[in-house]
Amino acid sequence: MKISSTRRRRVNLQKSETAILFSLSGYRFAIAAGAVDEIRPLAGLKEFQPTVADPRFAKVKHILERQGRRYFVIDTCALFHVPPSDSSRLLLLRNVPAAVMVDGIEQMHEIETIHALPLAFAGEERRWYRGIALIRGRVVPVVSVEAFLTRAEAALLSAMTPASGKEAFAEVTA
Repeated sequence: MKISSTRRRRVNLQKSETAILFSLSGYRFAIAAGAVDEIRPLAGLKEFQPTVADPRFAKVKHILERQGRRYFVIDTCALFHVPPSDSSRLLLLRNVPAAVMVDGIEQMHEIETIHALPLAFAGEERRWYRGIALIRGRVVPVVSVEAFLTRAEAALLSAMTPASGKEAFAEVTA
């Protein structure tokens, strides 16, 4: 007779998932490769200051206009409350008008299982991460795309920005 069985808590994946590993302030994170449309340098960023003082928008400091689309550039260090770093790359997200600043791209990796977050993750982290994965013997948080910019935040930010960015935003020079 079986008294109890130990079950692993995990987020079920239909099949393995390709993830992009990126670094930020010395930390390693993963994001679903399918959520990223393009990886590019920081060139073309324009300064942005929301017209409304709302703490939800403190993470947005730049705008990128590319191929007729406007991306709100997320300062990932501010979002994840890690020390500021010298970001060198942008991850342009696929289904959200957001670009994420990262220090570098490490590699792509197949993730077999994403485990549910341990109970120690009790605050904002529960919204930031889909779970954790074991990649080459290291535990890596797998970020949730919705943590960067929700559809509601994107709509509010779009309403705050002028139709043509060329006259309204100053180009950031590196």
